[in-house]
Amino acid sequence: MMTTTPAGYTTVAPWISTQDTGALLDFVKAAFDGVELGRVPLADGSIGHAEIRVGDTVLLAFDQREDWPHMPSLLRVFVPDADAAFAAALDAGAREVTALTNNAFGQRGGRIRDPFGNIWWVIANVETVTPEEGMRRLDLPEYQEQMRYAQETLDIELSGRAQGRASEVVKP
Repeated sequence: MMTTTPAGYTTVAPWISTQDTGALLDFVKAAFDGVELGRVPLADGSIGHAEIRVGDTVLLAFDQREDWPHMPSLLRVFVPDADAAFAAALDAGAREVTALTNNAFGQRGGRIRDPFGNIWWVIANVETVTPEEGMRRLDLPEYQEQMRYAQETLDIELSGRAQGRASEVVKP
């Protein structure tokens, strides 16, 4: 039977538009062990299409034109060791948005902004937690604080405000 998704690809694939796709590919290789699959250079010196595999996902990228708006991507990447990947991303030129914390759902992670303006959630699964247990844990003060911190730091980064906004979790 024929499938609509080519072998080695996922049904939904993220696109990243940057002013320097070659440098983006270098960043993804250094930070997340990306494996470049290819790039299509254009006569004007730009990259018209590039692909890089991170884990089981192929990221697609291309150089934006001068008169196009800047469109940063928001990406989540699962890694074996969040601390190591976070440090590698910082070493590769990213800056911290949200420090590494453990969340109610058994994940350790934080956020970085890469040199191209994209925000990455760098996440490692450190504990097996059912969705029901994760929601129960959100009643605990340490996880309420983690959720508040995660919301506020992202709001500060995206809004440019000095103080971020957060809202409490509403349980069904």
